[in-house]
Amino acid sequence: MIEKLFKIPSVLRLKYSSKYYRWLFRKKGITFGNNMSIMGRISVIGMGKIVIGDNFYMSSGEHINPISANIQASFFTDSPDAQIRIGDNVGMSSTRIWIHDGLTVGNNVKIGGGVLLIDTDCHPVDYSVRRISNEGTCSAPIIIEDDVWIGAQSIVLKGVTIGARSIIGAGSVVTKNIPSDCIAVGNPCKIVKRLC
Repeated sequence: MIEKLFKIPSVLRLKYSSKYYRWLFRKKGITFGNNMSIMGRISVIGMGKIVIGDNFYMSSGEHINPISANIQASFFTDSPDAQIRIGDNVGMSSTRIWIHDGLTVGNNVKIGGGVLLIDTDCHPVDYSVRRISNEGTCSAPIIIEDDVWIGAQSIVLKGVTIGARSIIGAGSVVTKNIPSDCIAVGNPCKIVKRLC
């Protein structure tokens, strides 16, 4: 009985989280399509442009997905020129997105628990510059084409394109382009099988 009482706030929060995020996204100027469903809490920081298509689903923390347990999803744009574009029928679970230039996610994409999508190094490579500022940090857009599946706990880095219908194995670190119709795994991520 006591355990049920402690769950009431989280149950109510989950029940109304989609409505809350529709309100918050409108307030922040985020464009989104029909049937958006967000379960849990998402951090939305920055001034970049975010456009989300129809039937978007995000679970975030709250132990909704045991693979990502209590990891909170985030949309972070660290530049006013940054753009995040997410297509139709995209599902994510506790995905953390840090974008300086751009992220394009196609239609029917599935992104597993705790994936990190980051298009910037965050800090300069030159240690002497890094001591005093973040000027000169390298960044390049990420493109994830239609029907891609990215396995849990993977990391996709700057400048990467993942081709349509490809599968990225769990825990992979994607540092270079992956062509369409293949399975790629590992750190660094490499093709292990062609799908056609």
